[in-house]
This record gives sequence, structure tokens and C-alpha cells, in this order.
Amino acid sequence: MSSSHFRIASYNLQKCVGLDLRRRPDRSLNVINALGAELVVLQEADKRLPPRPAALPHEMAEADGWQVLPFGAPGGSLGWHGNAMLARPGLRVIETSHIDLPGLEPRGAIRADLDTPIGPLRVIGLHLGLVRRYRLLQLAAISRMLGRLAPLPTVLAGDFNDWGKGHAMDAQLKGVDLLPGAPSFPAARPVARLDRFALGPELRLLRLEAYDDRPARVASDHLPVWADLARR
Repeated sequence: MSSSHFRIASYNLQKCVGLDLRRRPDRSLNVINALGAELVVLQEADKRLPPRPAALPHEMAEADGWQVLPFGAPGGSLGWHGNAMLARPGLRVIETSHIDLPGLEPRGAIRADLDTPIGPLRVIGLHLGLVRRYRLLQLAAISRMLGRLAPLPTVLAGDFNDWGKGHAMDAQLKGVDLLPGAPSFPAARPVARLDRFALGPELRLLRLEAYDDRPARVASDHLPVWADLARR
């Protein structure tokens, strides 16, 4: 596999419930398809109550050509603690895993090691907590997990839930740097850069944007964000 760049996206689906209070997984999938990404990292991809079935049904995503990456969650979930990944054909999955994160509310992160057009890549999908202290503890847990693994070019993608510039979060991350991001929340009038990426030193950012074409401004309370990446 060889290419000059790789597009990754992150999208908080809000359980496929839009600002019009309608649950429309078909609409959410239309937004996902429009991003032109080879890998999409999702948050709030499952319904809230146990057994937390998928808000975006597996068969709907697969019918549109997506591969739902396996993370071992029971009960029909799309991923783990609402985090999921959809991959386009051509990406080879090397290994996947998940991790529970500390905090008062249940949180988790997911990991996929992939063979991509820019070479082997490790992607961490996350949705951090609402409380700053727990966000930092969660990032520290992710950093410890990464430290136990063999080195691989790494991307963190997800809803960091932080309204600031992210300096404290950046200090917790070892071996990756938090990108500035694009305003993605609230979707109707985005001002906060909640949905972000962090990159390892082997990777460089070519372009990063929030996607705001219709129906993205109503399909969720977050806009999706995407980044084009290349190897250094």
C-alpha cells in the first residue's frame, strides 16, 4: 500500500440523535460518507442504557462499504464504551484492543493497529470525561498503555471535552502532540475545539477541518472533524 496521505476523521454521533431530536442513523451515515475518510473514529456510537446496542447499526454501516472494527464489546455495541471505528476496504487490521479509563463516569478508549496507505499506524479512539481532573487521569492511563506497547506511529482522535487550549492535556501525553483543532461544538454555531487529534513525531499534518455541510449542522450536536496525514 502506498499513498502520499491518509485521511482520518472523528465524529461524536450523539447516539444518532440530531438537534431536531430525531434518531436518524441514516442521516449520521450520510455525514460520515461525505467526509472522504479512510478511517472514522466515532464517539457516542451506542445507545445509553445496557446492553448499549449500536445507535448506528452494524448492517447499515457495512451495507455502505464500511468495516466495523472489533473491540470485544457485548450486547450488539458498535465498539467499546460508545467508541467505535469504521474503516474503508484496503485498510488491514493488525490488532485491536480496548482499555477502561478512570473516573466517576464509565469511560473507555479503543486501539487499532492498522496497515494504511502511509504505512503502519496506531489509532487511539477516545471520549474523555467532563471533569478536568478525570480527563488528565484518563490521558495518563492512555499514555501508560502506549508505553507498554511496541513503538508505532500514533494518532489519538476523539472528543477531548476540553474548552481550553489543551496545555494541561498536552503535558499528560507522552510521545504525541495535541493539534490545535477546528471549532466543532456546538454544531449549529461551533466555537469550541472539543474534537481533536494528537500526532506522534513520525507524522505530519497536511490539512485539518471541521465538516459543516448539510446535514452535519443538525445530525449531531458536534460537527465531525477530519485530518489529512503524511509520514515525515
